[in-house]
Amino acid sequence: MLWQQKTNLVSYSTLPHLWTRHIADSLQLLDHAPKDARVWIDFGSGGGFPAIPIACALAAKAGAMVHLVESNSKKAAFLREAVRVTGAPARVHAERVENFVESYGDKVDVVSARALAPLKTLCDQAFPLIARGAVGLFPKGQDVEVELTEAAKYWMIEASTAPSKTSPEGCVVVVRGLRRLDR
Repeated sequence: MLWQQKTNLVSYSTLPHLWTRHIADSLQLLDHAPKDARVWIDFGSGGGFPAIPIACALAAKAGAMVHLVESNSKKAAFLREAVRVTGAPARVHAERVENFVESYGDKVDVVSARALAPLKTLCDQAFPLIARGAVGLFPKGQDVEVELTEAAKYWMIEASTAPSKTSPEGCVVVVRGLRRLDR
């Protein structure tokens, strides 16, 4: 609660529903990841969702590592403390997503982002990782069709949607392939 007061990690209105609104919502991404997924990159990790619950869930898997990319230094400090306290297999990268992706050369199985940006922007940012074989897992709300339509103006998207287990109006967009459209 102390970090929440200092840094506004999640909306105050969601605190009474922390388990379903944030933790269970994060953990449902595991159902859409490849079975052997070990390396995750989470963009805009902010309050630690979905990255920290995912890292905790993967803790027993050999070679598991979740990379939390967060440009806000206060939130990155919180994330470092959360990783320390949980002992989760995770690393915090206090930098912009674009810079991280440009310099990251290791294998990645999944790239995720929750409540960070519209799907078109996530495709722009995740493309280098998805092009190398990663699966994109992006929880979205009721405007998912609008976001898919906008992204399709710029990208040929190999994607599916799965209903959210925690929100009747939400879904998870699963991106398995991206190709830029010539404009």
